[in-house]
Amino acid sequence: MWGNRKLSSSGSFFLDVFKSGWRGIQADSSRLTTSAVYLPNQLSWTLQIKPWVFSEYRIMWFKSYRMNFACLNTLKSYRYPWTRPYSTSRTTIDSSEVKIFLTLAHKWWDEQGVYAPLHSMNDLRVPFIRDNLLKTIANHQPGKPLSGMKILDVGCGGGLLTEPLGRLGASVLGIDPVDENIKTAQHHKSFDPVLDKRVEYRACSLEEIVEETAETFDAVIASEVVEHVIDLETFVQCCCQVLKPGGSLFITTINKTQLSYALGIVFSEQIAGIVPKGTHTWEKFVSPENLESILESNGLSVQTVVGMIYNPFSGYWHWSENTSLNYAAHAVKQEHPVPAGFVVKGETEDRQADASTSPAVHNELKK
Repeated sequence: MWGNRKLSSSGSFFLDVFKSGWRGIQADSSRLTTSAVYLPNQLSWTLQIKPWVFSEYRIMWFKSYRMNFACLNTLKSYRYPWTRPYSTSRTTIDSSEVKIFLTLAHKWWDEQGVYAPLHSMNDLRVPFIRDNLLKTIANHQPGKPLSGMKILDVGCGGGLLTEPLGRLGASVLGIDPVDENIKTAQHHKSFDPVLDKRVEYRACSLEEIVEETAETFDAVIASEVVEHVIDLETFVQCCCQVLKPGGSLFITTINKTQLSYALGIVFSEQIAGIVPKGTHTWEKFVSPENLESILESNGLSVQTVVGMIYNPFSGYWHWSENTSLNYAAHAVKQEHPVPAGFVVKGETEDRQADASTSPAVHNELKK
């Protein structure tokens, strides 16, 4: 229905097995290994290479976007990137963005106003979230298909997406750093008694609740949010930390292209006035490829990415294979706490495998 087009890696596999280059790689393998060794008081990442894969023959793969290297060594201990303690001195909130949304807090539920495109987007994003979550549920209640699921709606605004998810039976926590947005959301929720026990709102940032909600949610939603944060890497780390293993992260955002600048900022903000001026900053837009890289480096496996097109004349959205403007992505937190692509298949006592005599090693490298 949405094309289910997976984000493809921008890299290609390059294998130059052992031969003349092996001696250089082997000599340097200790330096490569130390980049992942956890010391008592620090974590040293001297190389930004992903993912890591170990085979039973102690082959360590370092995959960059353009090539792979292999070396034989052991990794005595390690610490996963997304389990690093979060530094409270870092924030994802842009104070200038907060000021903009503060002036618009009373307009969230005006279906013909500045947030009209977000109201219309529910026709796509609610089924997108619902249908992907239902794939993880064996049995669901008619009328309340998401019953029993805990969802975090990050940057919920006035609750435009939070409420329909609550009506589907989920227990939803909506958070937003703008206090006036939360007041608007709470006021609107009060008109529907069904939502009273299912939906909760808090005026806070994501990083403020990471510790108390670690591995709490079945799904985290960041719809039209990541293009407003100042530290996307930290934001994704926090999303991953509050997700249960196997939980889903849903993101809708804007691609970083010349077309998105022309239509998303020049036309939408400065000419047509579809959204207020200053709402978006093109430099904060993120491409699907860059987003995939950040997600996978934090232990999330990207399942689907699909384009979304908005027709300003009809006021409706539709799915598209073209992701040059808006797109939606679905990623799943790996069940086991290992980095993207990091697979430990076995453990042996030998510190080094004999690559020259083991045909299995050569077969591994040829894959």
